Amino acid sequence: MFKYGVRDQITMHLQENRSIYLFISVLFLIGIIFGAIVVNSLNLTQKNDLYMYLGQFFGQVSDGNVAQSSDIFSQSFAHYAKYFGLMWLLGLSVIGLPVILVLLFLKGVVVGFTVGFLVNQMGMPGFFLSFVAVMPQNFILVPAFVIVGTASVSFCLKMIRHQFLKKTNTPFFPIFVRYSALILCVGGSLALASAIEAYVSPVLMKLVLNSF
Repeated sequence: MFKYGVRDQITMHLQENRSIYLFISVLFLIGIIFGAIVVNSLNLTQKNDLYMYLGQFFGQVSDGNVAQSSDIFSQSFAHYAKYFGLMWLLGLSVIGLPVILVLLFLKGVVVGFTVGFLVNQMGMPGFFLSFVAVMPQNFILVPAFVIVGTASVSFCLKMIRHQFLKKTNTPFFPIFVRYSALILCVGGSLALASAIEAYVSPVLMKLVLNSF
């Protein structure tokens, strides 16, 4: 299991799962597009209600009346860690494959809807706000979700082949160890993404809000 170096392991992983990476990336992109389209399907009342809550939140940010950065960090990290943990568990289940795909699609929908709503309601200020409030942590989170989603789907497919093709000669435990190790390694990026969301984004948001 350890006869290859880290670089070789990464190269083998990418070569083995490149078709899954492509599929997951396209699925995520479709989710983002769908989320942006959903914004236009909201009626005027729904848009006004959401914009009212959004205005209250931005007012608190502008006045500096937001939660402590440490609380935001812990909440964000816990949320993303639970998401990763759920996908890891689903990867261990033969029936977890469709749920993993749905979770990844929904994550894309959330990103697309958030950016789309800000731009739709606020124009150029909304674009800048989405760029500083949504995009910085997602530059880390989106690749992390794609990697974890691909690893989970790949492991789930191996589970299916192992169960139904009965390849008993294939050692399964080393595959499980590599799968879990990959999830843990990528999970380390959650700390950086949560730190950006907690300590950097509020400052940038305040600067943008005060400039308009």
